[in-house]
Amino acid sequence: MNYTVSNLTQVADCDVLLTWANKEKADLTFKKLSEERLTTKYTDTSIEVEAVLQGVIAEISAVDTIIAVLPDGPTKEAEQKKKVKLEYKKFLLETRRESYGAVALLQKQLDLSRVEKELEEVDVFIAAVTAHKETL
Repeated sequence: MNYTVSNLTQVADCDVLLTWANKEKADLTFKKLSEERLTTKYTDTSIEVEAVLQGVIAEISAVDTIIAVLPDGPTKEAEQKKKVKLEYKKFLLETRRESYGAVALLQKQLDLSRVEKELEEVDVFIAAVTAHKETL
C-alpha cells in the first residue's frame, strides 16, 4: 500500500509512528510465535487422534464379531459392556477430531498466514516512514 507519508512534516510525528509501529511489530511477532506453536500442536494432535480413532473403530468391529458368535451369558455381557465403552471412546475421539482435526488445522494455518501478512505490512510501513523521516 502507498502510505501518504508526505503529509508528515515533523520528525517527531515520524518518531511517534515508528514507536507505535515497532510495538505493533513486537505484538505480531509474539502472536506469530503463538500461532506457530498452536499450528504444530494441531498438526501433531490431528494425526494422533485420527490414528487412535481408527484403532478404536477396528476394535469395535472385532468386538461386534465376537458378540455375534457368543452365546448368551456373562462373557457376551462383558463384551457388550466393552463395546459400549468403545463406542463412548469413539464419540470422544470424534469430538476431539472436530477441535483438532484437519479443519481446525487449516483454520490455524490461515491464522498464521494472516499474522505473517500483517508483519510484512508493518515492515513496509516502518520502511516508508523511516525513508520519509530521513528526508526531513
